[in-house]
Amino acid sequence: MGNLLAMLFFQTDTAPVTTSPAAQGAAMVFVVLWAAVILLMIAGMWKVFTKAGQPGWAAIVPIYNFIILLKIAGKPAWWILLMLIPVVNFVVLIIMDIAIAKNFGKGGGFAAGLILLAPIFFPILGFGSARYQGQVA
Repeated sequence: MGNLLAMLFFQTDTAPVTTSPAAQGAAMVFVVLWAAVILLMIAGMWKVFTKAGQPGWAAIVPIYNFIILLKIAGKPAWWILLMLIPVVNFVVLIIMDIAIAKNFGKGGGFAAGLILLAPIFFPILGFGSARYQGQVA
Protein backbone atom coordinates (compact mmCIF):
# COMPACT_ATOMS: atom_id res chain seq x y z
CA MET A 1 0.00 0.00 0.00
CA GLY A 2 2.82 2.41 0.87
CA ASN A 3 4.50 1.77 -2.49
CA LEU A 4 1.26 2.46 -4.32
CA LEU A 5 0.79 5.79 -2.51
CA ALA A 6 4.38 6.74 -3.21
CA MET A 7 3.90 5.99 -6.90
CA LEU A 8 0.69 8.05 -7.03
CA PHE A 9 1.98 11.11 -5.19
CA PHE A 10 5.56 11.22 -6.39
CA GLN A 11 5.11 10.66 -10.09
CA THR A 12 7.64 12.32 -12.27
CA ASP A 13 7.25 13.33 -15.85
CA THR A 14 10.49 12.79 -17.67
CA ALA A 15 9.32 14.24 -20.99
CA PRO A 16 11.09 17.55 -21.67
CA VAL A 17 8.94 20.65 -21.92
CA THR A 18 9.40 22.34 -25.26
CA THR A 19 7.95 25.50 -26.65
CA SER A 20 7.85 26.72 -30.18
CA PRO A 21 10.15 29.53 -31.30
CA ALA A 22 7.08 31.67 -31.99
CA ALA A 23 5.89 31.26 -28.39
CA GLN A 24 9.35 32.09 -27.10
CA GLY A 25 9.46 35.20 -29.28
CA ALA A 26 6.03 36.32 -28.11
CA ALA A 27 7.08 35.81 -24.50
CA MET A 28 10.22 37.86 -25.08
CA VAL A 29 8.23 40.71 -26.67
CA PHE A 30 5.86 40.66 -23.68
CA VAL A 31 8.77 40.81 -21.22
CA VAL A 32 10.41 43.71 -23.06
CA LEU A 33 7.12 45.67 -23.23
CA TRP A 34 6.41 44.97 -19.55
CA ALA A 35 9.90 46.17 -18.59
CA ALA A 36 9.37 49.35 -20.64
CA VAL A 37 6.09 50.06 -18.83
CA ILE A 38 7.76 49.51 -15.44
CA LEU A 39 10.68 51.81 -16.33
CA LEU A 40 8.28 54.49 -17.61
CA MET A 41 6.29 54.29 -14.37
CA ILE A 42 9.42 54.49 -12.23
CA ALA A 43 10.73 57.49 -14.19
CA GLY A 44 7.37 59.26 -13.93
CA MET A 45 7.03 58.64 -10.20
CA TRP A 46 10.65 59.70 -9.65
CA LYS A 47 9.95 63.07 -11.30
CA VAL A 48 6.67 63.50 -9.39
CA PHE A 49 8.50 62.82 -6.13
CA THR A 50 11.25 65.34 -6.90
CA LYS A 51 8.72 67.98 -7.96
CA ALA A 52 7.01 67.53 -4.59
CA GLY A 53 10.29 67.95 -2.72
CA GLN A 54 10.63 64.27 -1.83
CA PRO A 55 13.57 61.97 -2.62
CA GLY A 56 13.22 60.53 -6.13
CA TRP A 57 14.83 57.22 -5.17
CA ALA A 58 11.77 56.53 -3.01
CA ALA A 59 9.91 55.60 -6.21
CA ILE A 60 11.78 52.29 -6.36
CA VAL A 61 11.31 51.24 -2.72
CA PRO A 62 8.15 49.10 -2.61
CA ILE A 63 6.17 50.16 0.49
CA TYR A 64 7.96 53.44 1.14
CA ASN A 65 6.82 54.79 -2.25
CA PHE A 66 3.17 54.55 -1.16
CA ILE A 67 4.00 56.34 2.09
CA ILE A 68 5.60 59.16 0.06
CA LEU A 69 2.63 59.23 -2.34
CA LEU A 70 0.31 59.56 0.67
CA LYS A 71 2.51 62.41 1.94
CA ILE A 72 2.34 64.15 -1.46
CA ALA A 73 -1.44 63.65 -1.44
CA GLY A 74 -1.62 65.21 2.03
CA LYS A 75 -2.97 62.05 3.62
CA PRO A 76 -1.70 60.50 6.87
CA ALA A 77 1.02 57.83 6.61
CA TRP A 78 -1.01 55.36 8.67
CA TRP A 79 -3.30 54.96 5.64
CA ILE A 80 -0.65 52.52 4.39
CA LEU A 81 -2.28 50.03 6.78
CA LEU A 82 -5.55 50.46 4.89
CA MET A 83 -3.72 49.16 1.81
CA LEU A 84 -3.69 45.73 3.49
CA ILE A 85 -7.50 45.50 3.50
CA PRO A 86 -9.05 44.12 0.31
CA VAL A 87 -11.42 46.50 -1.51
CA VAL A 88 -10.51 49.32 0.91
CA ASN A 89 -7.11 49.50 -0.80
CA PHE A 90 -8.79 50.45 -4.10
CA VAL A 91 -10.72 53.22 -2.35
CA VAL A 92 -7.52 54.51 -0.73
CA LEU A 93 -5.73 54.49 -4.11
CA ILE A 94 -8.57 56.42 -5.74
CA ILE A 95 -8.66 59.03 -2.95
CA MET A 96 -4.87 59.31 -3.07
CA ASP A 97 -4.77 59.78 -6.86
CA ILE A 98 -7.51 62.42 -6.73
CA ALA A 99 -5.60 64.32 -4.02
CA ILE A 100 -2.31 64.06 -5.96
CA ALA A 101 -3.96 65.46 -9.09
CA LYS A 102 -5.52 68.27 -7.06
CA ASN A 103 -2.21 69.09 -5.35
CA PHE A 104 -0.58 69.43 -8.76
CA GLY A 105 -3.35 71.74 -10.00
CA LYS A 106 -5.07 69.13 -12.15
CA GLY A 107 -8.76 68.31 -12.33
CA GLY A 108 -10.96 65.26 -12.12
CA GLY A 109 -10.21 64.07 -15.64
CA PHE A 110 -6.50 63.92 -14.90
CA ALA A 111 -7.26 62.13 -11.62
CA ALA A 112 -9.23 59.55 -13.60
CA GLY A 113 -6.21 59.13 -15.83
CA LEU A 114 -3.97 58.58 -12.81
CA ILE A 115 -6.40 55.97 -11.53
CA LEU A 116 -6.94 54.07 -14.78
CA LEU A 117 -3.71 54.67 -16.74
CA ALA A 118 -1.04 55.40 -14.14
CA PRO A 119 1.93 54.35 -16.34
CA ILE A 120 0.91 57.06 -18.83
CA PHE A 121 -0.31 59.82 -16.52
CA PHE A 122 2.47 59.71 -13.91
CA PRO A 123 5.11 60.52 -16.55
CA ILE A 124 2.82 63.27 -17.93
CA LEU A 125 2.55 64.69 -14.41
CA GLY A 126 6.26 64.29 -13.72
CA PHE A 127 7.71 65.51 -17.01
CA GLY A 128 4.97 68.04 -17.79
CA SER A 129 4.62 71.63 -16.70
CA ALA A 130 2.50 70.89 -13.60
CA ARG A 131 3.88 72.30 -10.36
CA TYR A 132 3.34 70.88 -6.91
CA GLN A 133 1.20 73.32 -4.95
CA GLY A 134 1.09 71.47 -1.66
CA GLN A 135 -2.19 70.63 -0.04
CA VAL A 136 -5.00 72.38 -1.82
CA ALA A 137 -8.02 73.01 0.38
